[in-house]
Amino acid sequence: MKRFGQTIRLKPDKAEEYIRHHAAVWPPVLKMIKECNISNYSIYFKDNILFSYFEYTGNNFEKDMEKMAADKATQEWWDVVKPLMEPLESKAPGEFWADMKEIFHLD
Repeated sequence: MKRFGQTIRLKPDKAEEYIRHHAAVWPPVLKMIKECNISNYSIYFKDNILFSYFEYTGNNFEKDMEKMAADKATQEWWDVVKPLMEPLESKAPGEFWADMKEIFHLD
């Protein structure tokens, strides 16, 4: 299992809309997340910054992310929520959500 922490910023005045959408995530999107070996997934909000945490239990993260990106329901969900966000300037090339480095963990 690999743990992921990621962050991104919401556009000004888009927090309420983003939170409203995530109060009722579409069931096919949730199903795809699970099919792509992601579990224990949370998104936190503070001062228009989002922090996500999830655990990946598969053996080919890139392949699972390609599967997710090819899913029609997921693409439609992203069409709704991506315009509400703006990536951090410090993100790596190819990232939308910026991956964070884990510096501490306690089980």
